[in-house]
Amino acid sequence: MDGQTNIYDMVGNMTMQCNADDLEKELNWLEQLIDARLQYYFQEKNEPLELLAPDFSESSSPFALFIQEYKLNTIERIALILGLTPHIKPQLLDVFFTKNKLYNKTFTEFGGANDNRQKIFLPTGQTFLFIVAENDLKKRFEVFCLFNETHFFHQKGILSLSLSNEEAMPLLTGILTVSQEYLDLFTLGYAQKPKFSLQFPAKQINTQLSWDDLVLEKVTLQQVEEMITWNKHQETIMHDWNLGNKLRPGYRSLFYGPPGTGKTMTASLLGKTIQKPVYKIDLSIVISKYIGETEKNLSTIFKHAENKDWILFFDEADALFGKRTDVKDAHDRYANQEVSYLLQRVEEYNGIVILASNKKKNIDEAFARRFETMIHFPIPKAPLRLKLWEQGFSKESQLDSDINIHQIAERFEVSGATIMNVIRYCSLQAAAREENTLLLEDLIYSLQKEFQKEGKTLPKK
Repeated sequence: MDGQTNIYDMVGNMTMQCNADDLEKELNWLEQLIDARLQYYFQEKNEPLELLAPDFSESSSPFALFIQEYKLNTIERIALILGLTPHIKPQLLDVFFTKNKLYNKTFTEFGGANDNRQKIFLPTGQTFLFIVAENDLKKRFEVFCLFNETHFFHQKGILSLSLSNEEAMPLLTGILTVSQEYLDLFTLGYAQKPKFSLQFPAKQINTQLSWDDLVLEKVTLQQVEEMITWNKHQETIMHDWNLGNKLRPGYRSLFYGPPGTGKTMTASLLGKTIQKPVYKIDLSIVISKYIGETEKNLSTIFKHAENKDWILFFDEADALFGKRTDVKDAHDRYANQEVSYLLQRVEEYNGIVILASNKKKNIDEAFARRFETMIHFPIPKAPLRLKLWEQGFSKESQLDSDINIHQIAERFEVSGATIMNVIRYCSLQAAAREENTLLLEDLIYSLQKEFQKEGKTLPKK
């Protein structure tokens, strides 16, 4: 194992070194471009030099392969390396701190934002335009397209202009920002998965189970299969059949039913089947008591997910839908605004979105029209409960003769999650007795605890 690990480390180090070499060449090229532009600007030279970008056609570094795959032109390469520079060689941009002696401040045309903590020059859209176009308005207008929604920089979530206050500031004052995913790719050689944090309140969920382990009503499974069918044929429908201009992108589904009935497991199995990562977002965490913060949190999630082909699974949707009320005051208005914002982003998302709710009554008709499917996950009926009990017990244990599992399945209307909680408790008690026999008294006691959680009492025989 150690030998295998060393091989992986060696390959990783080689990739990093190859990437570092190519980035160094690109940075040197950018430095020469900036120097030539400044000399021309300060009239030390009659015209800026035309400097050819490094040739990476024979390189296999992640940075070179990216340039090859997307066929980046000179202007696009300048924008990308400029966005990377503060992360890998910030001192290269110190020249833009040069002051205009006439006004005793930095040159407005250089753009840039100042990181007050580190005193690093952060290039903006204006900085980029100064390098590639200076005061040539026509040329400046021509390169605006790099920052609109049709350019692959935006569509793939690679490079953007980040504004601290989008409404108040001109677009080109935004900081040239390379997404974390591509920053990792260009520096580490691979894109890291986003980690759960306050900035990204979502986590990837996986399962080692299969569809055989999931016990659902037949009609529920059939509706889930519709989602798999859509994923398989969406390209044909949207593109080959030219319905892309008539149908909304993506697919939206509402899973509703009591807790523990298989909603999360179904989402995990769906992702496993169609080979797409599933990110679970707990809306009870995302929602903020501060006005405007919920929309900001949701925006962060969708921005990360954009064009990644993730399945977004919003759990505890009742936390948001339950806030929708008749407008009586400002708080009601903002609560409804948060719901509307979520549904707007859900409609615009080009992947699969699943919202999970415990109660359908929280979803009004206006919401229902937004979903392609609304799938009910009910408490399983007696035959399915029997199957869950039988599948749940370990083959290494045995049931006491007093336990009639058919009667247990018939008598107690419980979810699959409740059944597994009871099996866990009974198994633990048997292990504590250093036995493998599960007792009826433990099973009934555990069921009683589960019913008490919901404020209920055990049904009489």
